[in-house]
Formats: sequence, C-alpha cells, structure tokens
Amino acid sequence: MSERTIDFWFDFASTYSYPAMMRMEPLARAGGVTVRLRPFLLGPIFQAQGWPTSPFNLYPAKGQNMWRDLERLCADLEIPFRRPANFPQNSLLAARIALVGLDDTWGAEFCRSVFRAEFADDGRIDDEALLSEILSGLQVAPERALDAATSDANKTRLRSQTEEAQKLGIFGAPSFVTADAEVFWGNDRLERALTWARDGR
Repeated sequence: MSERTIDFWFDFASTYSYPAMMRMEPLARAGGVTVRLRPFLLGPIFQAQGWPTSPFNLYPAKGQNMWRDLERLCADLEIPFRRPANFPQNSLLAARIALVGLDDTWGAEFCRSVFRAEFADDGRIDDEALLSEILSGLQVAPERALDAATSDANKTRLRSQTEEAQKLGIFGAPSFVTADAEVFWGNDRLERALTWARDGR
C-alpha cells in the first residue's frame, strides 16, 4: 500500500457497512485518499469469538437500538433504508462476485448496488437471480461473472482475504486500515480514518 491509501473492509451482511459504502467515495476523493474495497466474510470471525450469528441478534436490546440508529443515520444522509426481513443474510456469493468486479471496472458500483438491494429494497443478496439482475444492469454478462466468481481460484481468494482480515485484527465491519496499519472500526470512524490516511496521524 502507498501513502494516502486506505483499505475499506466490509461484509455485505453488515448494517453499518451500508452507509459507509454509500459515503466513502466522495469523502475519500475530497481528502485525496485512494480507497481499496476489500470484501470479506464476518461469519468465520464471529465464530472464532464464539458467536453463531450477528451480535445484534444475540443481544436484542442492542439490536433494536442498532436498527433505530441506522434509520436515523440513513435519514440524515438522505439514503434510502428499509430493514431487511432476513438478517443477517448470506453474503458469500455477493462477496465472490465483488472480487471479480473489483478486478474490472464495475466492482465498486456492483458493491453499492448490492447494499442498496439489501438495505433499501429488502432484497435477498443470496439470490442468484437478484445478483444476475444487478450484473445485467451494469452491462455485465451474468453467466460469465458467476462462472468466474465460483471458480476454485476465486473461492480461495475470498478465504485468503478473510484470513488476512483476521490477521490484521479486524473483528467487525466496516473497518478501515491505513497504509501504516492503523485499524479504525465503524462507520462513525470513517472520517477519522481518512484523516489518518491523509496526514499519517
């Protein structure tokens, strides 16, 4: 990683990764910071901590507060929000496709589209038909993208990326890692992370 670069680690199933994704690009551009999108899976990390599901499901009071907080936050940011009927969702296939897209020109918009489908439209992001529809809307051939996403090499790549997140000490999403390995966790730490990436402090 070079200076003024930040890695944005996210899981499509992560609630607060949604507003972070939607506001990251203009903030980073304004600060002269280059962003690398790094999809990974929270499931193995949660399991390593003894959590079979999202902590927002394990602790109902915390979960209810999170949903209301997210409603307020999205309203403030003027981005649409609809609580998904199913939470957390299986983000495996979406993450695999994202890795393929991020090697091409359509990856960032695919990521934003998946988050909108899940948290604005209550779509099922584990539904291949929905993901194919998103790909078609981006003028990407769904069959070709899905074949690449489900290849053994790409599956291994996502596992390796998740293992890298664990080695970095990432325990939740969104997380932001600067060139000098500072880790910032949470949508509310995005601005601080960008400042650190820009100024080194």
